[in-house]
Amino acid sequence: MKESIHKYFKLGTILWMSYPPAQYEYIDSLKRILKDDYFDAIEITQIKDDKLRQEARDLLSQSHITVCYGAQPRLLSTGLNPNDISEEGRKKAEATLLEAVDEAEYLGAKGIAFLAGKWQETTKEEAYSQLLKTTVNVCKYAATKNMSVNLEVFDFDMDKAALIGPAPYAADFAADVRKSCDNFGLIVDLSHIPTTYETSSQVIKTLKPYIAHLHIGNAVVKPGCDAYGDQHPRFGYPNSANDVPQLLEFFEVLRDEGFMRAEEPLVLSLEVTPRQGEDADIVLANTKRVINRAWALLED
Repeated sequence: MKESIHKYFKLGTILWMSYPPAQYEYIDSLKRILKDDYFDAIEITQIKDDKLRQEARDLLSQSHITVCYGAQPRLLSTGLNPNDISEEGRKKAEATLLEAVDEAEYLGAKGIAFLAGKWQETTKEEAYSQLLKTTVNVCKYAATKNMSVNLEVFDFDMDKAALIGPAPYAADFAADVRKSCDNFGLIVDLSHIPTTYETSSQVIKTLKPYIAHLHIGNAVVKPGCDAYGDQHPRFGYPNSANDVPQLLEFFEVLRDEGFMRAEEPLVLSLEVTPRQGEDADIVLANTKRVINRAWALLED
């Protein structure tokens, strides 16, 4: 592609994935991204400390960067399930997502993202209804603030075992939410496509009317191999599914399906994290190189 990728997408990264907070100091990590003009967007999550949250907001406001808010850790770290068949449990998950909307607004984000919870075959239909209830309630609250809500499509039986996807099921769910909420969309993640046994073409074409945000990354889907599941290792990791050819294919499908929108570019974020003993800066540079190479190979 002759033109810059930045014309068609807002390139971002997921801060807590790029620089795991257990290993890297938060404000230092945040500044590294905000000072790097390769990035047009950043995805952040819950900041529990009031002083740190204010400091982060002040830095973000200086940066002219698009701020996105991921509420996935609010659910994954607590075990809260937005499709819990227990109404008490569902309401707890909904409450943290409503809090996420408020925190996202404070930090300058225009919406939140989350994921469905785990499910059981015997209660799948009930879980679907519960997730629909939670999502609609959160969407309606977000709409009062002119904000959006996105659901990320995950694996259904490999690692996260989330209710939503695969892609056809995610499309059905998005259509149901859109019946009452036009501020809802889906996040498609290249790293999740191998974990749902699908292809970029299948996923993007199926979910085309609902795609509002994109992630790119890698996955290991060979049982018994290191980093198996939804672990987001670097590109080129041993036994992994995605590298330059797969990202190029992802870009090709996005191009063919009309997602190269210079007037209204989608956020396309890196979701890659260092494995034990790896350097976060090097893994981030690795990802940029893969993006740059795949984009260079993309035909106009």
